[in-house]
Amino acid sequence: MQEVWIIDTARSPRGLGRADKGSLATLHPQRLLSQILVALKERNHLTTEHIEHVIVGCGNPAGTQRGDIARMSALDAGWLHSSGTTVDHFCGSSLMATQFGANCIATGQHDLVVTGGIEMMSLPDKPNFATDQHNLHLREKHPITAVGISADVIATEEGFGRDDVDAFAAESQKRAVSAISSGYFTQSIIPIYHEDGSIALSEDEYPRAGTTTDSLGQLKPVFADFLNYPMDDTHTFGEVARMKWPDLEIDHVHHAGNSSGIVDGAAALILSSPDYARAHGLQPRARILASASVAGSPEYNLNEPVPSARKALAQCGLNVADMDLFEVNEAFAVVPLRFMKRMDVDHSKLNVNGGAIALGHPIGATGAILIGTLLDELERRNQERGLVTLCAAGGLAPSMIIERL
Repeated sequence: MQEVWIIDTARSPRGLGRADKGSLATLHPQRLLSQILVALKERNHLTTEHIEHVIVGCGNPAGTQRGDIARMSALDAGWLHSSGTTVDHFCGSSLMATQFGANCIATGQHDLVVTGGIEMMSLPDKPNFATDQHNLHLREKHPITAVGISADVIATEEGFGRDDVDAFAAESQKRAVSAISSGYFTQSIIPIYHEDGSIALSEDEYPRAGTTTDSLGQLKPVFADFLNYPMDDTHTFGEVARMKWPDLEIDHVHHAGNSSGIVDGAAALILSSPDYARAHGLQPRARILASASVAGSPEYNLNEPVPSARKALAQCGLNVADMDLFEVNEAFAVVPLRFMKRMDVDHSKLNVNGGAIALGHPIGATGAILIGTLLDELERRNQERGLVTLCAAGGLAPSMIIERL
């Protein structure tokens, strides 16, 4: 097995995931991702004929994102000879795509691979496996309710109250606004253009400067109302939740202000073998030390980043103290709160530039974005190692540990 080097990363700004006002919403997904691919090619002087595979995550490969968006985006970028594969691993799609690309290099199958993710949350068609009426046989085995209800269940069982999740959310906004004003994201962000050459978006448009715990405290928890919404013709969300937690009095604490933002976005990474990089003058920024993917209770949905991180750490013989920084996706505030509690990680080392609560969560692209965010910050601080992990629907969670070179 050979080392896998990260040569470079880049991403789009994250645009509001609304068809009526999102700055990226009018772009075709392959046009959004192809602009990232072209930018990476140009600034690293890649020979595109050598890019053997483009592996891209997409959490909803339907509508205009269907039809192997990885290959279509590569073709749009002018990469005729690059094979393309699209990965659906829900929120973990682009991190799994990067794991698959890394495995191709580690085993000697490929020397140069581009991985990443794309998600247009502004698209109207968002199928939900949990509400599929033709999937009732699976519901009998695993009564999977809305992820927001699962988040409230976890907060209740872990003892995190409304003040805890709102305080975390306010800090995420504060950190993100500070990072943007300090220019910490500029190295990775690629401005996105419309077809007529006009600028579509050059910086993240989701953050809400001035957010405080007091302003968040005015928001009503939303998932209590979900209990009475029909999932389909057979059950409400609450009825399905009570199949798993019949006696639990759920403390509903999550709302739009302490949950991840709905946004459009894309990201990509260049992965290379050491021999190829040396032979072609590519300067590596980091290497992948370990990666892991685990699965657990699909009813809880959000709990697996902890065992996934532990598995990745064990794989390379390291522990929490060996990590300088952590990026744990803020699907809901309870996810990083539980991670810090169970892993004994201080908040000063986790999501130091904010997270998806402030910046948004473009489902299939988030993992690749977080690798770039982590790498940029390790370089800025002159630190060495970091860990990325995300919860994903169905009780999934991938993780990855990188080390600067």
